[in-house]
Amino acid sequence: MQEGIKADLRSKKQIQSQLQSAKAEYKKLTRLQKKFFDTERFKNPYSDTRILFGNLRQPIVTIMIGIDIGVGELLMAKQLEPAGKKIDLVISHHPCGIGLAGLAEVMSIQTDILKNYGMNSDVAEDFMGKRIGEVTKGLHSANHNRVVDAARLLDIPFMCCHTPADNHVVKYLQKLMSTKKPRTLKHVVDMLLKEPEYQEAARMKVGPVILQGRETDKAGKIIIDMTGGTEGSKEIFGRLSQLGVDTQISMHISKDHLTRVKAEHINLINAGHMASDALGLNLLLDKLIRRSRIEVVSCSGFKRVKR
Repeated sequence: MQEGIKADLRSKKQIQSQLQSAKAEYKKLTRLQKKFFDTERFKNPYSDTRILFGNLRQPIVTIMIGIDIGVGELLMAKQLEPAGKKIDLVISHHPCGIGLAGLAEVMSIQTDILKNYGMNSDVAEDFMGKRIGEVTKGLHSANHNRVVDAARLLDIPFMCCHTPADNHVVKYLQKLMSTKKPRTLKHVVDMLLKEPEYQEAARMKVGPVILQGRETDKAGKIIIDMTGGTEGSKEIFGRLSQLGVDTQISMHISKDHLTRVKAEHINLINAGHMASDALGLNLLLDKLIRRSRIEVVSCSGFKRVKR
């Protein structure tokens, strides 16, 4: 969590404001409502990053990490034990359990980032408020705890780590683009392909691709859109264009969002979903492993790369 905060594009003041808002929300509740309030929000700004099952004091030597963890991956972790590979913790990048149910709560990150780009506060809050409502309703009927229940039955410690890893990939790529200042969209793609995760994706035919614009088009002002839970509002692109944004690099984009991007003549590069998630996880793991001796077993779309 702390490393996620360090890599957050928001200011410390904005993060503290989010935590204070959760406390203020709690104070207004009735005694009955307070029983069900997620008090983890008082200290953790990432509702999609949680310990889902297990003993907090248990020593961790070997962890299994995947972009998505399902019941199959948990069974695989259990099957590795008789072969001499005991998995002490399984980590899913994409959220499960309460982490999935709370995914929409982290989307306020996008609101603050839009404000930091120079977008009017009321406009950013209005656009994102509508989108957050859509995501909240869409997630409400999901079977959130299915995989967590399997971890409990198999007695496998389990957690998810989403936005802290996504923060790392955004900060890394934004710094890369700001420092190197690629001239054209082709130069942007070539820069991405210097990263092992995107090279692996390209070998699998899912590497970085230009979805809007031509290779020879000027890259101009580049922003990275890869954190804040899930896709934001499709209505923001007109405002981003007015703010001077020429190119957006995303990890994935819906058909409706792409249509809006094209209408506003913003260049769009899809860097790739699994590869971008893997890059963020690897950057985070580099910090974790420097502090302690942990063995990583990769699975489910993730491949460990050291930097």
